[in-house]
Amino acid sequence: MESQKISFDDFKNIIVERLGCEPEQVTMDASFQEDLNADSLDLVELIYAFEENTGLEIPDEDAEKITTVGQAWEYIQERSS
Repeated sequence: MESQKISFDDFKNIIVERLGCEPEQVTMDASFQEDLNADSLDLVELIYAFEENTGLEIPDEDAEKITTVGQAWEYIQERSS
């Protein structure tokens, strides 16, 4: 599958839908676990949703390093065509 860029709004909506948080909670500095109350299963599902919506494959070793919204956004932007 070819990678594709997504808008920040779409990216943010994925997080809101998967984690059940409020849109205003999704800031670049927000920690998935500490600020958005994601558990390890939530994080796996979130990474999968990012992959599905961008066409990217995010290796486990990279996924483990992504702890904030900003890190996830930068990772996706750097690797999308």
